[in-house]
Amino acid sequence: MEIFKEMAKEGHEQLFLCQHKKSGLKGIIAIHNTVLGPGLGGCRMWNYGDEDEAIIDALRLAKGMTYKSAAAGVDFGGAKAVIYADPKTDKSENLFRAMGRFVEGLKGRFSTGTDVGTVFEDFVVMGRETDYVGALPEEYGGSGDTSVITAYGTWKGLKACAKEKYGTDSLEGLKVVVQGVGKVGHKLVGHLTQEKAEIIVCDVNQEFIDRVKRDFPHVEVVDPEKAYDVECHIFSPNALGSVVNDETIDRFNCEIIGGAANNILADEDKHGKILEEKGILYAPDYVINSGGLIQVADETAEEEYSKERAFKKADGIYDMLIEVFRLARENRIPTLEAADMMAENRIEGVYQIRRIFPGR
Repeated sequence: MEIFKEMAKEGHEQLFLCQHKKSGLKGIIAIHNTVLGPGLGGCRMWNYGDEDEAIIDALRLAKGMTYKSAAAGVDFGGAKAVIYADPKTDKSENLFRAMGRFVEGLKGRFSTGTDVGTVFEDFVVMGRETDYVGALPEEYGGSGDTSVITAYGTWKGLKACAKEKYGTDSLEGLKVVVQGVGKVGHKLVGHLTQEKAEIIVCDVNQEFIDRVKRDFPHVEVVDPEKAYDVECHIFSPNALGSVVNDETIDRFNCEIIGGAANNILADEDKHGKILEEKGILYAPDYVINSGGLIQVADETAEEEYSKERAFKKADGIYDMLIEVFRLARENRIPTLEAADMMAENRIEGVYQIRRIFPGR
């Protein structure tokens, strides 16, 4: 892979490769854009196919965080960390402490927290070496589990999708496929249950399926490979990204796609246009899943963290999506392009403001 060419294509600022032989750490930190503020993004741990795949994922996720921060109205830039390792077998105290030292070395240019393959306890360990970790458990002085507000914001976003598609934001009676019932998906099922939606779930992790069936006995379970073919109103991806790809896009039998997964579209331009042509309403991922970012941004602000303030801002995900859909309709463009337009306008506006020298 031509790394500088790949970075230049999407405008990334920095890429750090972090290696610690004793702990086995192979870490990557990608910083995309810091116009709005220091980089903020989770730390993913995944057993990638090769190093190029890990780097590409870090770069793509970092760009997504830039747009997520801009859309959410917070003053942070976009960044992401990944640890190239198996989260089931390779976790250790030394590995996360080593990663923490590398994060600390950036002196606030990047802050991180949980993501796919990592849990809050990992960042309690990382926090021994750096101050730049967020959303720690409340008993450690943090704001707590971000999956709660992420699921809440995703639920609000799905209601906005229903409003756009059906003229009412009630989800009662709608058939919803929830792909992935881990940290966020499980909680989303709770919200959908309260709305009296008809819920179908799938997950490659049998433990997650057993848990969701125990807590919500009414849900139907489908094989993960068959989930794309299920006739439904809403398909909600809440696990890994790129679920809308060349192999799956003709299989979707839904009217809305929206969920907490990042980078849902494997090819943003191509697949976004195909969904529009098919009449499938797509909720841009970085808008609908921005609840966790909103919480961490509130926690790292100068004021003391306020759960009430964070959830009130997460309520705004509904209005953000309504605006995205309006822009898409009026400009006859895919919804992701409309969301990008909103985010880029905010970044450019702040950039122009910060060219004003305020004096010393």
